[in-house]
Amino acid sequence: MTTAPAMTGKARIAEAFARAHAAGRGVLVPYLCAGDPDRETSAAMLAAMGPAGADIVELGIPYGDPLADGPTIAAAAQRALDGGTTIDDALAIAEEAVKNGAPPTLMFTYYNPVLQFGLERFADALVASGICGAIVPDVPLEEVDDLRAAFAPRGLALPLLVAPTTPTERAQTIAAASEGFTYLVSRLGVTSASTGPDFAWIADRVASLRTKSAAPLAIGFGISSAAHVAAACAIADGAIVGSALIDAYAGMVGAEAVDRARAFIGELHTGTVRTR
Repeated sequence: MTTAPAMTGKARIAEAFARAHAAGRGVLVPYLCAGDPDRETSAAMLAAMGPAGADIVELGIPYGDPLADGPTIAAAAQRALDGGTTIDDALAIAEEAVKNGAPPTLMFTYYNPVLQFGLERFADALVASGICGAIVPDVPLEEVDDLRAAFAPRGLALPLLVAPTTPTERAQTIAAASEGFTYLVSRLGVTSASTGPDFAWIADRVASLRTKSAAPLAIGFGISSAAHVAAACAIADGAIVGSALIDAYAGMVGAEAVDRARAFIGELHTGTVRTR
């Protein structure tokens, strides 16, 4: 087993939230798909996220049956798969970017690829690559223990998701078990920038979860503008942006894609500053 580093992944995620809170703003968490549009561009974009204004990055491992991903992210994953991107490639992209100063990075993946890779092996690989943990959206609370058993001794974060339809008591239990932060899914359905977030129910849910967990709360699904980011950061501790970022550099590669991604993150970052 790989020993957890002196500053664990969970600690680096906590530090990112604490730093943003001290600055009077929310955390910005962009999503990128490893290997899209190609490996070199993917690594360069990941390394550029911090200077552009990202606090934490989700790096998706491309998967052919992405249950929670809308058309934009599914297409990005297919492009990456067509380019031959594997879990090992995604880990290598993250490791390279982390060495080049990328923000704290979480892998986003589904359970089957991790199970096939091996839970302990996957956790060791995350630590060795300098990655802070992983989001695995298709693992229900009742089945998370094996993954947690691999992550916890290595200090890896394991954020869990709460959906709009999750009953209050269950949502509180999920938040209490979540490590790093709790991922609040803003609306029903899959990820997409074409359908905006539903903030109507979130304020009450945030207040309810705060009574059971001190973990930060970040809102995702449908967030595509600085105004959306501002609304999310006014209610919770951060905003997660995926499809809109991938749309922003659609059809571009190399420096052009990196520059467009950097500019879009800069635009979104303006929404993280709290006005109250």
